[in-house]
Amino acid sequence: MQTHDPERERHMYALATELLFDVKKEGARFTLTREADVSAPVRHEDLTLAEAEEVLSTWKLRGAHGG
Repeated sequence: MQTHDPERERHMYALATELLFDVKKEGARFTLTREADVSAPVRHEDLTLAEAEEVLSTWKLRGAHGG
């Protein structure tokens, strides 16, 4: 079971902001949404913190358009 890590969460929010994602948190789960600079909105729902970090890291590595 994963414990709450405020520093990791802050880092994830900062990276999401940098990559133009909106973040919504419900309990321990996250939804990432991006509407800027994409042809259709991109949405990743019901993610753990680790999954949200992975999505954002992938977008960062692939560049501004995620692919």
